[in-house]
Amino acid sequence: MLMKKEIPVEKNRDYTVDITGLTSEGSGVAKIEGFTVFVEGALPEEQAEIRIVKVLKSYAFGKLLRTLKPSPGRVEPSCGVVKRCGGCQLQHMSYEAQLQYKTHQVKDAIERIGGLKDVTIHDAIGMKDPWRYRNKAQFPVGMDGDVMIGFYANRSHEIIDTPLCAIQDTVNDNVIQTVREFIKKYDISVYVESTGKGLIRHIMTRKGFRTGEVMVCIVINGDSIPKDKALVEMLKGSVDNLKSVVLNVNKKQTNVILGDRNIVIYGEEAIYDYIGEFKFRISPLSFFQVNPIQTEVLYNKALEYADLKGDEVVFDAYCGIGTISLFLSKKAKKVYGVEIVPQAIENAIENARLNGISNAEFIVGESETVIPEMYKKGIKADVIVVDPPRKGCDEKLLEVIAQMGQEKVVYVSCNPATLARDLKYLTERGYRVMEVQPVDMFPQTVHTESVVRIERG
Repeated sequence: MLMKKEIPVEKNRDYTVDITGLTSEGSGVAKIEGFTVFVEGALPEEQAEIRIVKVLKSYAFGKLLRTLKPSPGRVEPSCGVVKRCGGCQLQHMSYEAQLQYKTHQVKDAIERIGGLKDVTIHDAIGMKDPWRYRNKAQFPVGMDGDVMIGFYANRSHEIIDTPLCAIQDTVNDNVIQTVREFIKKYDISVYVESTGKGLIRHIMTRKGFRTGEVMVCIVINGDSIPKDKALVEMLKGSVDNLKSVVLNVNKKQTNVILGDRNIVIYGEEAIYDYIGEFKFRISPLSFFQVNPIQTEVLYNKALEYADLKGDEVVFDAYCGIGTISLFLSKKAKKVYGVEIVPQAIENAIENARLNGISNAEFIVGESETVIPEMYKKGIKADVIVVDPPRKGCDEKLLEVIAQMGQEKVVYVSCNPATLARDLKYLTERGYRVMEVQPVDMFPQTVHTESVVRIERG
C-alpha cells in the first residue's frame, strides 16, 4: 500500500530558506524538501529565517523573521506603515529591480499560460520619478480612540492611519490633515461599517497634474454636512488651486465607495486635465487613469503599434471615456469606440466635443455584440484596439475578431495572466504576436500594463 507523502513543514516552526522567485502578488517563493512556501516581504536571491504560519495540502505560508542574506535589490521602504497598508507591495525593492520583476511577470505569463516562446518582450518602461504619481486617492475614515484616515490593511477593512502616502500627490497630505482637524473641531461623526451609523465615510481627492486643479470629495452617509462653509474655508486655506468641493451621498451599507448623487458646496462640479494634447473633464464619478504621465507613454505606444497612415477605420473595444480613441483619432480616418457603461460613453462624447474631435463616434453596448453588428452593416475596421478590464476580453469578442479576419490588433492589458490566455486564443486562430511592451503604470506595486502588437498570419 502506497504511503501518503508527508508534508515536510509544521505550523509555528522556524526554518531557514532560500528565496528563489516572486509570485504575481509579490510574495517570495521558497522550497522546503520540494514543498512550496510563500513568504511575504522576502525577495529572490535572499536567505531568510521564516516561521510557518499556515499549512495547506500543497503549499504553506511563512512569516519573514529575519533576512540572513539580503537581495541586491532590497532597499529600505520610505513609508512607515508599508508592512500594514495593503497599497504598496514592492517598496522594499529598488525601482530597477521592480522593473525587472514586471518584465519577468509578463514574459512568464506569456510563456507559461500562453504557450508562446519566441515573442519579443521589451523591458518595462518605468518612470523617471516613481513617487507621488497618483492623481486620485480614496481614504476611508474611521474612529479608534482618535480619527483614523488612511488605507485599509491588506485583506481587511481595518483602517491604517496614514498621514502621508509616498505614491499619492502631496496635496493629499494637506487634505487629510485639514479634514482631520475639521472632524475634531466640530465633533463630526464618522461612519462605522458594522452599524451603518455615522456621517463621513471616505475622502476622495482628484488633481489635474497639468492644470494643477484640485477637487475634494467628501463621501457622506446623509444629505448634508454640518459646518460645510467652515469646511470649505479650511480647505481653501490649506489646498492650493482648489476648484471643487463636493459632497457625495452614499447611504447604503455597501463596500462601494461612491453613491450616485453629488452636491457641489464650493466651486465647479468638475476639474480638467490633459493626457498629451487632449483635455478631459473629470467629475467625482468619472473614470480617469490615475497615472497621467505613464498613461501618455502607454497610449503613444498603442498609437505606434496601430501604425495608422490616415485612411484607416479603427474599432476601440472597451473604450471607457474615450481616452485611447482620442489618441487614435489623430491619425485615423474614423474611430468607433464601444463601451458597455452608458456614463462612460457620455463622458467620451463630451471629451470628443471638448477637443473638437469629429472623426470619433461612441456606441453603448457590449463590444462582442456591437462590433459584429457593425461588420454586418458593412462597417469594417483596418485595426482593432482592445483595452479590457482585468478579466480580459470576452471570448465572444476574440471569436469575432478571428472570424472577421482582422489583419491588425493592438491589445492594451492590465493583467498579464488574462493577456496570455487571450493571446493563446488568437495565435491558435492564425494570429502572430509581434512584440510586447510592458509599461509601469503603478510603481511600488505588483501591477503592470502592457501593449501588444498582433498581426494576422
